[in-house]
Amino acid sequence: MKIVLEEFTIDSKSSFRVFRPRLSQVFYWHFHPEFELVYIEGTDGTRHVGEHLSQYVGSDLVFIGSNIPHLNFDYMAAGDYEKVVLQVRVDFLQNALAETPELGAVQALFERSKYGIAFGEQTKQQVAERMKHLDGLSYFSQFLEILSIFQLLATTQDYVLLHEKPVENQYNKKDQERIKQLYKFIDENYQRKIDLTEVAEMSNLSEAAFCRYFKKMTKLTFIEFLNHYRVNQAKNLLLLDRNVTETCFDCGFESMSYFNRTFKKLTGENPLAFKKRYFTK
Repeated sequence: MKIVLEEFTIDSKSSFRVFRPRLSQVFYWHFHPEFELVYIEGTDGTRHVGEHLSQYVGSDLVFIGSNIPHLNFDYMAAGDYEKVVLQVRVDFLQNALAETPELGAVQALFERSKYGIAFGEQTKQQVAERMKHLDGLSYFSQFLEILSIFQLLATTQDYVLLHEKPVENQYNKKDQERIKQLYKFIDENYQRKIDLTEVAEMSNLSEAAFCRYFKKMTKLTFIEFLNHYRVNQAKNLLLLDRNVTETCFDCGFESMSYFNRTFKKLTGENPLAFKKRYFTK
């Protein structure tokens, strides 16, 4: 399962899209120019948006500004959770937000999204069912409902900003291409030993500079990121009933002890327990 920077094409008949991705087995640190409203319920998870890192319990509703890097909210989620994502193009309503007095509050909401916004329980309850029914509406009805949801979010005081200052877009085109190349390299080579020297040279950086760069771009060290990816691959193999030893070495881990330790650190249980829990259901 590839790790990629998120790119998509919104239907030409719409300035937004509503979808229900389930990515609990994927560590998906990504960014995109579109504004994103995420609602998730029925699970606990990690809220990792920009520099902000916290845990949500039971449900979450977050509005994320353009090009703010974030982790998928259902990473490592358990249970029968529900997740709805609304993405709107960066040119949503174009000049209408600035030129229409009735949309002044919504314009301010979009400005606040540069900080990342998490909404409280009362607002989540007001928005939840409306979010879950969006994908059953026509484009025009969706547009009206989305505008109404944004107006509600714009006027509530039931929220917190996730950063003290706007999150700056640190990803220029050169950075995007470099990170895409690194993600592709990991996807194609995670089964073997990967030396830091190798990826640093590929990025035309010294090892020290590469380590600083990668941590800045992904919020993880290269080894941490690689371990996340390998553990995700291992989980997929274990769910296909592969044995633990084969899975360990097929995913690039060089020893069972390190595999067990890393797997437990990231999932809360060792590989054998994970497999038994699934196959004894």
